[in-house]
This record gives sequence, C-alpha cells and structure tokens, in this order.
Amino acid sequence: MELRTLGRTGLRVSALGFGAGAVGGLMTRGAAADQERAVARALELGINYFDTAPIYGDGESEKNLGRVWKTLRPAAAVGTKVRLAPEERSRIGAAITASLEASLKRLQMDRVDLLQLHNLIDPKHPRGLDAKQVLEEVVPALDKLRQAGKTRFVRITALGESASLARVIDAGVLDSAQVCLNLLNPSAAGPVPAGFPAQDFGGLLPRLAKAGAGAIVIRVLAGGALSGVESRHAVAAPSVEPIASGADYEADVRRGRGLQELVTAGHVGSVVEASIRFALGSPEVSTILVGYSTLEHLEYAAACVAKGPLPPAAREALGARWRAWAQAPGR
Repeated sequence: MELRTLGRTGLRVSALGFGAGAVGGLMTRGAAADQERAVARALELGINYFDTAPIYGDGESEKNLGRVWKTLRPAAAVGTKVRLAPEERSRIGAAITASLEASLKRLQMDRVDLLQLHNLIDPKHPRGLDAKQVLEEVVPALDKLRQAGKTRFVRITALGESASLARVIDAGVLDSAQVCLNLLNPSAAGPVPAGFPAQDFGGLLPRLAKAGAGAIVIRVLAGGALSGVESRHAVAAPSVEPIASGADYEADVRRGRGLQELVTAGHVGSVVEASIRFALGSPEVSTILVGYSTLEHLEYAAACVAKGPLPPAAREALGARWRAWAQAPGR
C-alpha cells in the first residue's frame, strides 16, 4: 500500500483509509466477527488510518472500533470528530472537551491521532458555524486538547460555504482537512466549467497544500451513488443525502451511470474504480476514505488503489463529460 505524508503532521498514511461511518455501515450495523475480520484484513493490506465519529451509529462506530482495537492492538492512526449542537455555541470549549472525553471512553483509548470539527462552516446554515467562530473559539479549544495530550493533530470537515472554508484554511492553523472530491464534483481539485451543476469548492486541495495542511478525501463514491445502483446493502445506511452534488441520491445515481462510458472504452473496470483512482490522481491528496459494507468492498477498493491514478485518456474523457454536464445540467 502506497504511503503519503499528511501535510505538516509528518504522518505517513496509507493512500486508502478505512471509513467506519454509517454510510457503508459495517462498523455501525455489521456483525462483530465481520468487523474484526475487516479491520484485521485492512491492516494486512497496509491500511493505517481509521476514521470514525460520535454521530456514526450514535456512538456505535466508536464502540465497535474500540473493541476491535483492544483485541488487535494495531500500530495505526485513529481520527474522530466533534459536532457542536446549536445550544453548545455559547460554551464551545467545554462542549468540545466533553465530546472528546465521551469518544475516548467509547474507543477505550487515552488519545486519538486526529480530532476534527464536524460542523458545516457556513454562517447561514442552522447547524453551521461561521469562520470567525472556528478560528477564534474552535481552533483554540482543539489546540488546548492537543496540548493536554488528548489528540496529536487537529482538522476540519471542509464542507459549507466555499468562501468561509477558504478563510479558515488560509489562516494556516489546521493540520489537515477532509475534502469532498468525486466524479460528480471535482471542483476541490481544480477549476470546473462554467455552469457546472454542483457546488464550486474553488480548488480546496491546492489551497490546503499551500497552507501546509494534509487532505483526506471523503465521499469518493458519492455515498455509494457512483456504484450505479439505487439499492442499498443490508448493513448500509438505508438512505443517503448527497453532499455538494445532485438534488437527491437518485439523481446522483443517474448521472453516475453516464460515466459507464469509461468502462466501455476500456479505461477502467468499473465506475467505482474510476472514482477511487481519480481521487488518487491529485498530488495534494494524502488518503481517501471509503466506507465498507462487506469485506469484499474493502478488497475491491484496495485492488483499485493498487492500479494507481487514472490514465490520461480517462481524464480526457472525464473532462468532456464534465463540459457536457455544464452545458446541459439536466443530463
């Protein structure tokens, strides 16, 4: 497994990470034996970064990962998150500390490697925070926990208003950020055609690199929509809301099916493969997170990563498809 440096942290992380979220569902709703087998196999494959959060299965992901961790005792990194409720905005520091302490208890750990703000950074969103709050209240609270030895590094989920995200990243106070990047919305990697039917993240990846921060890609498969099927696995989240892409999951699936031309042209074996290899092609990306429902999903993702970034011909075909979407957003 290829290792990449996570920004200024100096951590060498596997190009493929282990997403323990509720979308794939293995670590929230899977059988205990399947969870242990998947984590053990991930470690055998060279995966050394595992990502969880309190909201994944209402704490079940952290509990299950902690249980497996205690059994396997691996030499790997774990990241978790904190999401502030609206009523906690008047006591941000205390709320962040309480959230991490609860996470550590579920994980059965004394510290995590990365701690991440999980709120949208958007002053207009009812559950969002503005950039000023993040820089003046959240980051100092995270730094305090770092100084106390409860976390090694701090980061954000780079979702919300693009201008606010840029302001926080440009401040240079973050070690890394999770960035949404996939075939339905490539704007975090670079410019998209005018009229492109998705939020424009304005090149967050090169912005992070300039600030010295690492980039962790999320939603690489658009919550599963890029599999091309609307049905969900039994342990996966029964429904998924799009992030910065189409109006609904079904719309994302339909658009993803249009990318089947990459397969018929012989560039890749599947659109899922194309999605994973596309994200790996950005030099600023440290690791990509994929959520798993089965051990087979993990094995397939690792096999895709082993093939490396997409070939130039596939990138050219994608560019043509993105231009077509911009010219006819309803297609």
